[in-house]
This record gives sequence, structure tokens and C-alpha cells, in this order.
Amino acid sequence: MARDTLSTLTNDTLADRSYRAVRDAIGSGELRPGEKITERGLAERLSVSPTPVREAIRRLEQDGLIERTGPRTVVVATIGDTARQDLAEVEIGLRGLVARFAARHATPDQLDRLDAILDEADDLHIVIRKRHDDGKPIDRHLDALLDTMQRFNEGVNACAANSVLVRLLEQTRVFSPSERRTRLLERVAADKEFGLDRYASHRALVHALRAGDSAAAEQIVLEDARGGLNALRGEPRRG
Repeated sequence: MARDTLSTLTNDTLADRSYRAVRDAIGSGELRPGEKITERGLAERLSVSPTPVREAIRRLEQDGLIERTGPRTVVVATIGDTARQDLAEVEIGLRGLVARFAARHATPDQLDRLDAILDEADDLHIVIRKRHDDGKPIDRHLDALLDTMQRFNEGVNACAANSVLVRLLEQTRVFSPSERRTRLLERVAADKEFGLDRYASHRALVHALRAGDSAAAEQIVLEDARGGLNALRGEPRRG
């Protein structure tokens, strides 16, 4: 298990940071299904006391990501296709709720920042497509685009002004941030058109947020999230 992934702890409480670090390690495959882990072993890797690790493990058990085999020993759970589909539906629904709340609470300044972020993304898209056509490397520009869209998503979450809802969304993601990024990089490297059929939905979302149309905002995000998750999982889009 690579030490740098599990030792990069930055924000919130030690328990929150420990939870996210272990969840990302599971999502990225660093911790594999069936692998045994202990509170003491994780505490040493994370350079924290056993107490926050114990809390993180409790939350991961509730998420169904790990299973307890002894008083202080757990194994990484094997998540079946049905369970993963159930988790995807929960994530999609929560994303829709975030958009609904954002339509109610977004300020003009927040919406202007979202438009500015999308302007940056548009410029990066042009560069990426041109470099792709010319047979030039796109990794650096694609990383920048993914960072930009992450800022957009975080901006929408901030517009919702509901920390509980956003935290629930973070806990129910089908893919960890690192796993999602890896899959996106693989898809775009193979197909420069990947995701472009949903790209316009971001502008439509900001338009709905400006109009205070919570139903439209929710519907836009539901369709985009469902299409995005299906694409990352290699499933055909549903009409």
C-alpha cells in the first residue's frame, strides 16, 4: 500500500481526513477487496492515533466499503454490481438535490464565478481538441480541465448552502476523486469526443440557477450525472 496516498491529510477533523484517505485508497485499488487492515496499521500509516481511525472505520463500515472480521481487524469489502448500482442511484439523487438547493440559494457573485470557470473550461477544450487533432500530448491540459471542472462542481456545492447534503454526497460517491480522474483520463485519451455530449449541460445548469428554477436545475443534473456515471462504468447511455 503506497504511503503517499494515505499520508496526504489536509482538512477538517482527523477522523474526516482519515476517512477520506482510506476511502480513496479503496476506490483507487490501493486497498483491494478482501485485503485485511487493522486500526493500528492504518493509524501508523496516517500518523494519527487509533481514535480517529476507529471513527473512520465505523463510517466506512456504514458505507459498506469494509467488513469487520474481529475486534480490531477489518477487510476491504467486495462490492457487487447490484450494490454499486444502488450506490450510483443514491449519488445521482443527491446530486440532483444539491442542484435544487443551489437554485434556491445561489448568489449573483457565485453564479458569475461559475460562468467564469466555464469560460476557462471552454478555452481548455479548444486547446485539447486542437492538440489531439495534431497528435500532440494533451495530458497537462486535460489535467487542468479536470481541475477546472472540479472547481465548478465545488462551486455548485457551495451554492447549495447545505453542508449536511454535500457531506452525504461525498460519502456516497461511486468513484473516489482519484479513481474518477483515472477513468476520465483513460476515456478521453481513447476518444477526444468523450463527454462532449453532456458538456453543454453545465451552461444550462447555470442558466437554471440564475432563474431560480430548482426543478429544471435538478433535472439537468440528474441527466448529466446518470450519463456520466454510466459512461465511466462503461455502460451504454439510456434514453
